[in-house]
Amino acid sequence: MKIHEYQAKALFRQFGVPVAKSYVVEDPDELGPVGNDLTPGVWVVKAQVHAGGRGKGSVQVDGKVVGKGVQVAPNPKVALDIADSILGGTLHTIQTGDRGKPVSRVLIEQGVDIESEFYLALIVDREHAGISIMASTEGGMEIEEVARTQPEKIHTFTVNPLIGYRSHIGRDLGVEMGLRPDLLVPFSAIVKKLYALFMEKDCSLIEVNPLVVTKQGQWLALDAKVTFDDNALYRNPDLIQLQDLSQEEPSEVEAAEARLSYVSLDGNIGCLVNGAGLAMATMDIIKELGGDPANFLDIGGTATTDNVARSFEIMLKDKVDGIFVNVFGGIVRCDVVARGLVEALGQVKLEIPLVVRLEGNQRDAGLKLLEDSGLPIITAKDMRDGARLIVEACKKPGKGN
Repeated sequence: MKIHEYQAKALFRQFGVPVAKSYVVEDPDELGPVGNDLTPGVWVVKAQVHAGGRGKGSVQVDGKVVGKGVQVAPNPKVALDIADSILGGTLHTIQTGDRGKPVSRVLIEQGVDIESEFYLALIVDREHAGISIMASTEGGMEIEEVARTQPEKIHTFTVNPLIGYRSHIGRDLGVEMGLRPDLLVPFSAIVKKLYALFMEKDCSLIEVNPLVVTKQGQWLALDAKVTFDDNALYRNPDLIQLQDLSQEEPSEVEAAEARLSYVSLDGNIGCLVNGAGLAMATMDIIKELGGDPANFLDIGGTATTDNVARSFEIMLKDKVDGIFVNVFGGIVRCDVVARGLVEALGQVKLEIPLVVRLEGNQRDAGLKLLEDSGLPIITAKDMRDGARLIVEACKKPGKGN
C-alpha cells in the first residue's frame, strides 16, 4: 500500500527523522488560515499524488496546463497562488499515463538552503533475505540512472532481520560515502530511525530522495516515499486509513474488494487466468504473438462462480478489445469457471471476441457448459492456440497507443 509524501513525513516525525516545516491543504478555503502561518521566504508547493516525476510533470485543469507538480515560490503569497491553481487539477507525469492522477491535496513546505544532497532507501531484499539499506551522494537524481552509469556511487548494506540493526551500519555507510566526521553521527541516527520505522510498520520500501544537509549543517528529509506490505496490514490496522483510493485504478480497487489480484496495463487484450505463474506465461505468449495484454488478473486457486463473474465484469469496464480466459483446473474446477462466465455473459451483451482455453479438473464438463450456453465463445485446444486466436481477433490498437 502506498501513501502520500505528507503522510510519510508524519511518520518520519513520529520516529524522530527530521523534516522541513510544512502544511497540508485539501481545500482552497484552508489557504487563508495557512497563509497566516507562513513566514517570509521561499516555500515549495508539491502536488500530493502517488507518482514520481512530479517536478517534471504538468498539472492540468480543464485540459489547460497550469503548472508543474512541484514548484518553488519566492514568497508565501506566490506559494498560496500556486496551491490554489493546482488544487483540483490532474497531474500528468511519466508514471501516471494519459489519465493522470487527481491533485486533491498539496503540501506547502518551507524552503531550505541546501549544501549537499543524498539518496537513502531501505527495501526488502529477497535475494539476500534481508533489509537492504542503500545510500548515495547522488541525491536528487534518478537512482536508476545512477545505478546504470555510476554503480560505484551506490553503497549498500543488507541487515539480517534475525540479527537486527547494529549502530555501526549507518556509520559505515557514511564513511563509504565520504561524509565529514561531523555529519556521521546524525546520519547514522537517521538510518537507525528509518530502520525502526521500516520494521515496526512492516514497510516494503522507504525512500528519501533527496536527504539533504543544509548550509546550517542540519539534516532534513526533503522527500519521503513509503509503501507497506499489504499482507501485514492486519498488524497495523491504523495504517489502512492512510490509503487514498482516489489515487488507485478504479478497476484495481474493485478487484481488491472482491479479493482478486488485478493490475491494469496499457494493452487491449483482457486476461482471466488462475495462478500468478500461468498469468505471467499468458501475458508473455500474447506479447510473443504480437498482442498486448490489458491486465494481469489472477482469480486464484479457490475461485467461486461469483468471483469469475465479477472478474469478467471488471475487465469489461476496463474497455478491452478481446478477452482470453486461460484456466488450468487444479483446486479450481473448469466447470466452476465456465459457470461464472455463462452467468456474467447472461448479464451483458458481449460485443468483443472471447477465447477460452480450459484444461485439467472438470475440463469436459466446463466445455460442455460453454457449448450448451449458445454464447459466442471461441474455444482453444491449448494455451498457444488460444493466444493466437485472441491476438488475431483483436485488430484495434491498445489503450496505450
